[in-house]
Amino acid sequence: MYTFVNSSTQQINMLTKENRDAIASLINLEVKQAIGCTEPIAVALAVAKTKELLGAVPDRIELKLSANILKNAMGVGIPGTGMIGLPIAIAMGALVGKSKYGLEVLKDISPESVESGKLLIESMSMDIQLKTDISEKLYVEVISYKGQDKAQVIISRNHNRFSYIALNNEVILKLDEVLSIDGKSPDLALSFDIVCEFALESPIDELRFILKTVEVNKAAAIESLKGVYGHSIAHTLAGGIMGNTVYAHMLSITAAACDARMAGAMFPVMSNSGSGNQGIAATLPVSVYAEETGKSEDELIRALTLSHLMTIYMKQSLGRLSGLCGAVVATTGSSCGITYLMGGTREQIGFSIKNMIGNITGMICDGAKPSCALKVSNGVSSAAISSLMAMENKVITSVEGITDESVDKTILNLTKIGSVGMLETDKIILDIMTHK
Repeated sequence: MYTFVNSSTQQINMLTKENRDAIASLINLEVKQAIGCTEPIAVALAVAKTKELLGAVPDRIELKLSANILKNAMGVGIPGTGMIGLPIAIAMGALVGKSKYGLEVLKDISPESVESGKLLIESMSMDIQLKTDISEKLYVEVISYKGQDKAQVIISRNHNRFSYIALNNEVILKLDEVLSIDGKSPDLALSFDIVCEFALESPIDELRFILKTVEVNKAAAIESLKGVYGHSIAHTLAGGIMGNTVYAHMLSITAAACDARMAGAMFPVMSNSGSGNQGIAATLPVSVYAEETGKSEDELIRALTLSHLMTIYMKQSLGRLSGLCGAVVATTGSSCGITYLMGGTREQIGFSIKNMIGNITGMICDGAKPSCALKVSNGVSSAAISSLMAMENKVITSVEGITDESVDKTILNLTKIGSVGMLETDKIILDIMTHK
């Protein structure tokens, strides 16, 4: 798909217009607006679809969920409800959810519908089961009943990807899982060089769409700072010992959007690879640094594109959900963007990745919850330090830990740990969470 030309110093990627359009389409597929944590939202989306098939609110609902969906839906706030967990997400999906809204499926929630939802929890039969006979980590199966009618919906691979739809055993949709991986064209192979080439060399007008991430995520942070959400980590960071610095603002503003999202605020954020927190972490540290150091809009656009696309690249081999905290990946992306804004070369951008992976690999994902804002803050802090080191040509070397001489191999080492090495960790985390 890509054409390469060798130079005396490095391999230069010559992306055609067709290549660039394909990558831009990938970014638009992966970076999209969402309200609420995407795991319970995926459940609400599937429930809403079954309700639409039945033409009425179901009497009884059975759910079969992968471990990672269950883990991330247990302790997170559901938008507009003031409540946490799956029962209210199911009830609101059945009452007001509209599948056409996608990841904003619950945006029509009102105080009145929440009260109705609480009553529905008491009256509706909800059977929530762990699906153990699958390898897919993102799997939501909903079977809803209304009288003699039965509707079945499966969402898999992506949070809004319907892979199976049936009404009264008549199959309406059945996707071949082999044809699509995470909803992306299987021949769109990214690499560190390709990501850098696209972000740093493409005509700027082809990248301008990425500014939407700042508009939406900054608005979420500003709204969050007006109230008290979750653990209010943003307020702690803003008023603490770090002072009135760019570094403190990067942490506090990023944490603010995460505070609100994890607590169930109704305003949207721009997600990345199915995660709102990843979208926030790939956007706000970069935009805050650019704004407060006087960078141009064109520089911001390239830095944001670099951050988001690098995050997408890493998630391609890690997978949608794992035992590895997504903040590790997204803030590695933001470190690339920050390094670029500091005037870093492509080599120094690679240094920032190695510094991040050599530092915070291993941060576990123990479910979506308000304290995720603290993990994101830790990632942003590491991103800033990694960028500063890179600008001084300081890099964790290939003889240290899991870093490799190749940036791409270093990334694969990280994602192998998250997708394969932490499988047992993931099981233990869920066991602990479900037996407290």
